[in-house]
Amino acid sequence: MKRTLIIMVKEPRPGRVKTRLGRDIGRIPATWWFRHQSARLIRSLRDPRWQIVLAVAPDTAVFSKAWPADIPRLPQGNGDLGARMKRALSGLPSRQKGPVCLIGADIPGITRAHTARAFSALGSHDAVFGPAADGGYWLVGVKHPARMPRGLFENTRWSTEHALADTLRTLPGWRIALTDTLQDVDTAADLPRR
Repeated sequence: MKRTLIIMVKEPRPGRVKTRLGRDIGRIPATWWFRHQSARLIRSLRDPRWQIVLAVAPDTAVFSKAWPADIPRLPQGNGDLGARMKRALSGLPSRQKGPVCLIGADIPGITRAHTARAFSALGSHDAVFGPAADGGYWLVGVKHPARMPRGLFENTRWSTEHALADTLRTLPGWRIALTDTLQDVDTAADLPRR
């Protein structure tokens, strides 16, 4: 079974990406940061152990030149973050069905080793989450995407300290693994210090 790593990305347009970061550092610098961060992330996570697929927004970005042309893309579609993540996790062609992990593009610390540990956890668990320090999560993975519960991600309080706990409640009876805790970038205070 082929492993798939889905990276959720937005086309880097000023005022459309990293809006909270943009309030701190300006729309153009925030867009520049996201464009370079997502390119760096895609480059660093290429690995023969999994296929990368981009879940893009807006839907017309499936034709964007912002990302490498050789990486398959699928539209995120409408709805809240949970609806878009569920659609991405279950929307792969049947020939690609196998364990799937999904991440955002705004986590500078992700490495191939983090990704490999998450896929490895799916060997003995139904789902895996990469917790974020703020109570959310930077990764969600499922062993069998076709078996996801109908209510997955429902009533999750996104962008709060309750996001992970709320999501875990939508998976009753599932064997859940937690992997590395990483930090995403929402505001200037979250930017890596160099």
